Amino acid sequence: MKRKIAIAVAILLVVLAGSGFWYFKRSLTSEHAAAVPAPVPVVAASVTSGEVPIYLTGVGTVIAYNTDVVRSQIQGQITQVTFVEGQTVKAGDLLAQIDPRPYQAEIEQLTANLARDNAQLENAQANLARYTQLGDKGYATPQLVQTQQAQVAQLQSAVKADQAQIDEAKIQLSYTRLTSPIPGVTGVRQIDVGNIIHPTDPNGLVVVTQIEPISLIFTLPETYLPRIQQEMAKGPLKVIAYSQDNKIKLDEGKLLLVDNEIVQTTGSIQLKAEFPNAAHRLWPGQLVNVNLLLETRKDGLTIAASAVQQGQNGSYVYVVTPDETAQLRSVKVGQISQGQALIDDGLKANETVVVDGQYRLQQGSRVKELHGKAATEADLQSSVQKAIP
Repeated sequence: MKRKIAIAVAILLVVLAGSGFWYFKRSLTSEHAAAVPAPVPVVAASVTSGEVPIYLTGVGTVIAYNTDVVRSQIQGQITQVTFVEGQTVKAGDLLAQIDPRPYQAEIEQLTANLARDNAQLENAQANLARYTQLGDKGYATPQLVQTQQAQVAQLQSAVKADQAQIDEAKIQLSYTRLTSPIPGVTGVRQIDVGNIIHPTDPNGLVVVTQIEPISLIFTLPETYLPRIQQEMAKGPLKVIAYSQDNKIKLDEGKLLLVDNEIVQTTGSIQLKAEFPNAAHRLWPGQLVNVNLLLETRKDGLTIAASAVQQGQNGSYVYVVTPDETAQLRSVKVGQISQGQALIDDGLKANETVVVDGQYRLQQGSRVKELHGKAATEADLQSSVQKAIP
């Protein structure tokens, strides 16, 4: 009996000891789980290496090469308008017609005067020839011959004057055709058919603006001047124009010149670029963003611009280490263009950096990389992180 009681007590002690060990182990596991935080979900990408264009960015204004107000050089009634507002025209295209009849009538009158004076000149020359023959034989006085010579000279001058008047009248007649002096685009018509146009009309007939090619004036800080001059010495520099929101590429052109003085009030330099503008995306007076391509760097390191954060000590990124922890790394950013940051120092090719989800990270945080659809749909709110935690 006592043996059975002893066995029962021993079994009870074993059970109690096992239960205590299980409870102790569970407590340790729970404490350890509580001590190790869950991985932070992030979106990461690799540092890429390749050719990177180096740009200087500024803001510029589109300027037309030529703008011409088409005016009349004579007074007359508009009988025909041959252009449509906003039409593309070539140099010499007819834009409007002034009533030519008064000028044609004047030419006819002057032509008649010329014919009359020519007839009189022919008669005077014939008389001079006869008087000269008679004078040689002694039948005509020298005074008569001289008088006839003066008559011939007078009529010759009259013929020249008549011809000059006809030429002038023909020029006036040509002014009845109002043509475009330059290739370009017409603006708003300032006068209608049937109205009288005058040379003194302030608005003329229409404004024609040349937009192919077109120029662009933009400014950059004067500190860039030596670098620009150095690159210009190697060859023409490419200039790219974008819309104000940088979403639309408007055209590509080339840098023509750097202005010959620095604007002292702003400490900037003015530059002029030329664009072919075949698609007419650049318009006179338009404000655009400008990228001046200085060079193309080989083996440049780039990452998504969203990976770069700003702290008290400058720019930094979070690098994902092979053991899936985040390492804070200071970097030097060369430029940010079209959503990509050029890294001059601090990273190596093929390293993995966090591009979204940084706001919950700190040095040594465990991370969980999201891929595919999960990365696309994740709302990690990285934009709220502005400084080192």
